[in-house]
Amino acid sequence: MLFRPACLVMTDNQILISVIVRKVIRFRWSRWEKVFHFRADPLAVSSLLLAGIDGVVLANNHVLDYEEEAFLEMLDLLDRHNIAHAGAGRNIDEARRPALLEAQGMHLGLLSFTDNEPGWVATKLTPGTNWIEISLKESSLEPVRDSIAQARAGGADLVIFSIHCGPNMVERPSALFRKFAHAVIDAGADVYHGHSAHVFQGIEIYQGRPIIYDAGDFVDYYAVDPRLRNDRGLLFRLYVTEKIVQQIELIPVQISDCQVNLATGEGKEAIADRIRALSTEMGTRVWQNGEQLWIDCKSSVSRGT
Repeated sequence: MLFRPACLVMTDNQILISVIVRKVIRFRWSRWEKVFHFRADPLAVSSLLLAGIDGVVLANNHVLDYEEEAFLEMLDLLDRHNIAHAGAGRNIDEARRPALLEAQGMHLGLLSFTDNEPGWVATKLTPGTNWIEISLKESSLEPVRDSIAQARAGGADLVIFSIHCGPNMVERPSALFRKFAHAVIDAGADVYHGHSAHVFQGIEIYQGRPIIYDAGDFVDYYAVDPRLRNDRGLLFRLYVTEKIVQQIELIPVQISDCQVNLATGEGKEAIADRIRALSTEMGTRVWQNGEQLWIDCKSSVSRGT
């Protein structure tokens, strides 16, 4: 089991979104020419079902590690098990299509982009990812606006913009990444959800909307950096009323033996200290009441840099 005992916390949520899906494939396909390749037996989809994952984002730098045939098998697995997905598809229209989820009468639109592996971008005729350049140019912002508009047209009350971008093992986003995230919120997204660095970064509240620059790792089997401690992370629980994220609960977790567990003791304190320090740099206050950590999105509002 990948999620014990953090799964006990996850089961209370109304909608669960996985940060990333590595290849869920059989073991016979050829590999793309790159350094690291990730794959799993199709049975691994049972972990997503056990954890109650409702939707996954697929735009990343490993989704085509074992080329198109394995990629298409993964899409079929997700569809067969009714797991919504966004960010990669059988063609560019499917890759850009928002995933639409529903809970307690609220409709959520999930968008997924990546700036990794530009050679994997989907086309009208070929499968691939929803690739984007991180820039303030119209060529980057137009597809963001179009995808947000598509989600709204599909009935989304809340739009989450999820992106796999940036370098590994970096604690702070660059100035360009911050400006890009602001532009995404200005374009109409309600939540910015970043991932790729393998360590969590600070959270900014911009125009009343949360920007999670990098969520860090949730579960993996990577070597642990003794300073950055990429085995330590957070589960983000968003509280939404009146179609606006009001609060974010931050639940410290720690990876051990390829499982994610609720963090305890010194590890939990270190996670709390780091997210508090990194978020303070962005004008965001992380509150603590006993064991609970949270951010009030209305009391921490950045106007931008």
